[in-house]
Amino acid sequence: MHLVDLWLTRSLSMCLLLQSFVLMILCFHSASMCPKGCLCSHSGGLNVSCSNANLKEIPRDLPPETVLLYLDSNQITSIPNEIFKDLHQLKVLNLSKNIIEFIDEHSFKGVAETLQMLDLSDNRIQSVHKNAFNNLKARARIANNPWHCDCTLQQVLRSMASNHETASSIICKTSDFDEHTGRPFLNAADPDLCNVPKKTTDYAMLVTMFGWFTMVISYVVYYVRQNQEDARRHLEYLKSLPSRQKKPEEADDISTVV
Repeated sequence: MHLVDLWLTRSLSMCLLLQSFVLMILCFHSASMCPKGCLCSHSGGLNVSCSNANLKEIPRDLPPETVLLYLDSNQITSIPNEIFKDLHQLKVLNLSKNIIEFIDEHSFKGVAETLQMLDLSDNRIQSVHKNAFNNLKARARIANNPWHCDCTLQQVLRSMASNHETASSIICKTSDFDEHTGRPFLNAADPDLCNVPKKTTDYAMLVTMFGWFTMVISYVVYYVRQNQEDARRHLEYLKSLPSRQKKPEEADDISTVV
């Protein structure tokens, strides 16, 4: 019995030691996977906080099991295409308070359908690719950016969930149409901005056609008048020619014959 008890005691100790070793490896593995300058923690999933980390670009070694990712308050200038494509569990992405200027077509490829919250507020975003937010299910925060309001932005907002709330937070810094500058985009977007350029093009075509028509008419009128003037001059020239008179010899010959 003594040997059995001793064996059980040692087995239990070995089990506890093995568990501690496994936990240590897991913790060390998680810590080693955490991007440089960021803090990683587990709370309902892996939370990666890179706030105020003086980052100039998005880390490319983000753990695939990341659920919450905070990249706010840095100097990030762009979101490379497919940078988040391996983060299939990502639910919250905070990119606020950076200096991002443009959102490309595939910036959120791979996470558009899993994201629940996307924060792009307080950046320098002027425009986005028309397909940048395709399939995006997240509630997007995009206020406090120097937006250029045009047809593309209108199409982007229509493709987003909760676009009414999102559009109401956008103020047009610039616009293709002066009357929209400085106004909330929700008001500016009431008319279909995508049809305005088409109407402008139609007007331009009408003006061009009218111009060509006027030129043709003017040329025809000029041509007719020029021909009339040439005809008048030719008649005057014919009238100015002396009439042909009979010679004396011809008259004598006629008298003799008679």
